Amino acid sequence: MGSHKLLARIGTTIVLLCLLAGGSGVAYNALSLRHYRQMAGVPGKLYDIGGYSMHLYCTGEGSPTIVLSSGLGDDFTGWAKVQPALVRQTRVCSYDRAGFGWSESRPGVQDANAISSQLHQLIGAAGVQRPFVLVGHSISGIYLRSYAAHYPDDLAGLVFVDGATPLQDDRIPKELVKIQEEQRRQMPWQKLLMILGWYRLQGVCTSIPPGFEAYSAWIKADSCIPSQMDAMENELDAERASGEETIHAGPFGNLPVLILSRDPNVLAPNWPAAVSKANSIAWNQMQEEAKSLSGQSRRIIAKGSDHYLQNDRPDLVIREIGSFVEMIRDHQPFPDNRSTTEQ
Repeated sequence: MGSHKLLARIGTTIVLLCLLAGGSGVAYNALSLRHYRQMAGVPGKLYDIGGYSMHLYCTGEGSPTIVLSSGLGDDFTGWAKVQPALVRQTRVCSYDRAGFGWSESRPGVQDANAISSQLHQLIGAAGVQRPFVLVGHSISGIYLRSYAAHYPDDLAGLVFVDGATPLQDDRIPKELVKIQEEQRRQMPWQKLLMILGWYRLQGVCTSIPPGFEAYSAWIKADSCIPSQMDAMENELDAERASGEETIHAGPFGNLPVLILSRDPNVLAPNWPAAVSKANSIAWNQMQEEAKSLSGQSRRIIAKGSDHYLQNDRPDLVIREIGSFVEMIRDHQPFPDNRSTTEQ
């Protein structure tokens, strides 16, 4: 009996220590977030959209305004290598979708139509001059199609930065779909580790990539926020609905459309080589098909770039969006309409 009591006490002690460590981790992450938020302040402005605050960060002057929409799980700081340079040419606004950055989470499904409606309301509330150029990376490529279908008068042009395609999971390799589904199943576990402060202890939450130093305070203030995992899951789970809403969107007449795409020869290192190669072929074909969205379109393949063109080839993104804005400003058509080039 004595040994049983001793084991019970040891077990109880271990449980209490685990609870104490877990509670300390939760407090550590929460207090760190509060500290970094207070230090950073609110970049840009917050606007009440349907009872929930949405964040918009505008810099520069001129027209047409460029509006930047980030990829899945990213906030406005994802454009740190691009926005400061584009403001030399015109006004640039980046924003946070619901649940990301400084924008509040909101109930309900965050599908393409809901997201484009919220952006349309934000544009109106902030008094952004219309028509503007809407730029979207990755999953925002689907949201751009919804916006153009519902609010065509708002737009002077569209720029897809390696933009996603509606219902693309039906066309990419099935092995990759399985990998993505497994990654989706891991997200609640990742959220738990975030809540417990594990990622913060590893230094992940305060790591600043090269070239993002000017945004370091904002990045630290918006890293390792557990609720953002919920927002990401919401958009992921609505991806098929978003695709069904936009699969027939377009063409959009002669609305200028610029398509900036990753290099199909750069394969994702975190997938099996055969899967990555097959996906690259399918993705390249879908990027090419995006030219059919308008009678005024052009595609540029960014040599040496992976999916994040704005990080891998900010020079090209800045130069080509700048030229695109000049073309719209001067009411000029593409000199090489419907072309595909590599740069």
